[in-house]
Amino acid sequence: MAADQPTIVATSGGFRAGHRTNLEFHRLVHHAVDLSGVHGRKPRLCHVGTANGDQRWFNADVSEAGALAGWEVSHLNLFTMPPTTDLAGWVGEHDVVWVGGGSVVNLLAVWQAHDLGSALRKAWQDGVVLGGVSAGSICWFTGGSTDSFGPELRVVTNGLGFLPYGNGVHYDSEEARRPTIHAAVASGELPVTHCTDDGAGLVYFGTELVEAVSERARGGAYVVRRDESSGAVQEDPLDVRRL
Repeated sequence: MAADQPTIVATSGGFRAGHRTNLEFHRLVHHAVDLSGVHGRKPRLCHVGTANGDQRWFNADVSEAGALAGWEVSHLNLFTMPPTTDLAGWVGEHDVVWVGGGSVVNLLAVWQAHDLGSALRKAWQDGVVLGGVSAGSICWFTGGSTDSFGPELRVVTNGLGFLPYGNGVHYDSEEARRPTIHAAVASGELPVTHCTDDGAGLVYFGTELVEAVSERARGGAYVVRRDESSGAVQEDPLDVRRL
């Protein structure tokens, strides 16, 4: 099975504390699995923890969350080496790729070294749903704001560019996120930029934004653009469907 068309779920959420486990998959990850169209067998989810250094203890928590959900979970660890020379084939065996948060700068550098972007692009075009949280959201876009370099936010512009927009994450929970995005869009450093509050996600078919969703009762999503005639920045809220 595969998604009907190339699909990305870019979020500021997806995990929550478990009742009897450290971690559970929240509604955004379940939505990504639903979009993959799997039925009649266990969904196969590939977790990519590059942004957090492929921490084995966290992989164990994700595996436990997968067992609780009834899914098969594997981990694409690039530290200290990839699991195979055929990354495209390996990634393509899954229904969903979910990329965790951490340092998007380090993630992009390591992915470039291993040419993982090409493998992920092929998987996306072949119907594997791509998704992730925070760094695992920004990576699919042209760039976004990040604290990868230090506490003061900076902008990265070397994302994979599958989606031709900027991306803003944690828009409501970190005070500097909104002004950083606005300044980057105003200067032209970022193009039209799509942003999510914590718990919200954006669904794309191909490169088209088709829906904003949230696993929480509150939290929004926004489009930030520059008015080319005046140079002013405009932020428009999106309708958000609660999962």
